[in-house]
Amino acid sequence: MNYEVLEALGQIAQEKNVDKALVIETLEIGLLSATKRRFGTSDNVEVNIDANSGNIEVFATKSVVKDDEVEDPALQIGLTAAREIEPGVKVNTEVREMLRFADFGRNAIQSTKQILIQRVREAEREKIYEDYQTRIGEIISGTVQQISHGDILINLGRTEAVIPLKEQIRKERYRQGDPIRAYLVNVLRTSKGPQVVLSRTHPQFLVKLFQFEVPEIYEGIIEIKAVAREPGERAKIAVYSNDARIDPVGACVGMKGSRVQAVVRELSNERIDIVPWSDDEAIFLSRSLSPATVNRVVVDRNKTTMTAIVEDDQLSLAIGKSGQNARLAAQLTGWKVDIITETRFQEMQLEKEATFVPLSEVAGVGKVMLDRLEAAGILSANDLVDVSLIRLLEVPGIGESTGEKIQSAAEEIVNVKVQAYREELEAQRAEEAARLAEAEAARLAEEEAARIAEEEAAAAETVAAPDEDGNEPMADEEMELSQDGAAVQPTASEDNQVGGPSEDEGR
Repeated sequence: MNYEVLEALGQIAQEKNVDKALVIETLEIGLLSATKRRFGTSDNVEVNIDANSGNIEVFATKSVVKDDEVEDPALQIGLTAAREIEPGVKVNTEVREMLRFADFGRNAIQSTKQILIQRVREAEREKIYEDYQTRIGEIISGTVQQISHGDILINLGRTEAVIPLKEQIRKERYRQGDPIRAYLVNVLRTSKGPQVVLSRTHPQFLVKLFQFEVPEIYEGIIEIKAVAREPGERAKIAVYSNDARIDPVGACVGMKGSRVQAVVRELSNERIDIVPWSDDEAIFLSRSLSPATVNRVVVDRNKTTMTAIVEDDQLSLAIGKSGQNARLAAQLTGWKVDIITETRFQEMQLEKEATFVPLSEVAGVGKVMLDRLEAAGILSANDLVDVSLIRLLEVPGIGESTGEKIQSAAEEIVNVKVQAYREELEAQRAEEAARLAEAEAARLAEEEAARIAEEEAAAAETVAAPDEDGNEPMADEEMELSQDGAAVQPTASEDNQVGGPSEDEGR
């Protein structure tokens, strides 16, 4: 029996992946609960379970009283019964009585079983929670168990995991029994046990997949500095090599694209751009907007904005379908990104030059304040409009009220000048458009006149052309009408007859 107890305890510990000592401790608690259920108290009860032999003993320490003075059998024992346990014992001493399981009753034993099951289940859940809590950030493999309200339930063996709808790649479809891999993002405590939350859209899922496929990343030779994803559609990763001899992009692509293609297949053909990382923001943005070619980048650190300037024919390529390329580049660099054409940039520069307003023209800006503003890098009223109030308050002598006042004055005067410039520019454009329209109308009129002249010349040539027999067309007065009104060829005169005299004349 003892061997069977040990086997049962060991099997429970193994199946539930909990410590055997915890199972034994839980059994002790269950037996104490059973004694309390049977005898009304367990304060004087002691349970001993030998982990080596499997021997289980339950003792109750009771006070020895005279046989006719026993009031509470759970705490007291008569002298005669006490001497059967320990000969020579006396009244007002204590004796340890061994309790038999048969005395506990069926309900008490069933209660012990339920406590054991419940405590072991709780210990198992806590163990699962702790194990998976330490694995956050890893890729977990499992099998699709079912789809519930759009969420995918994954069987991990010891427990279940879930991929919420928002963490799924939209175009992916799974069936029960399909193998699946995902990134462990969180472990939640719930009333039903630990809830393991997985994701296939997390940017770090892409990083981990590259670690599996590219040994240089796993070893730390190549670093993935930044990741931007639109799951299932397109992604960009910025890579950097700590070894100048190793090309980070080539290492990630692999021989004939084998490494990156393995990642692409796992992500349902998500297109992946691999960009060389640079600590120069402008260079990094230029690379991030690949495959478009960037002429130059203007960096505005005050607004944390970068403006990429491209040729007119590169604008749509730089922005990408539905703005995707620009969005990913902004995510990758961490900056707000504007993309404009070279033509538009030149127009903006001209406007900036034409609408320049000196600080001295701003109401409320005296000589001392002007010097302080210029020392802070605010050189014009235009700069004063663009600068944030927080940065403006860093200028010595400018409080919140003064800052708002001079900014408002600067904005008013700059807006007037900008509005006037744009109206003038719009008038020039309208005038140019009218001139072009007039020129176009004149060109179309010339083309129409030339066309009409060509048609008249062609008609004249058609009238003057010889007939099939080579005869020239006759004038209207040379045509005669037959009796029925049809035009006929006139008879030839003697002078016009072809050949010699007729046979009769010859005679």
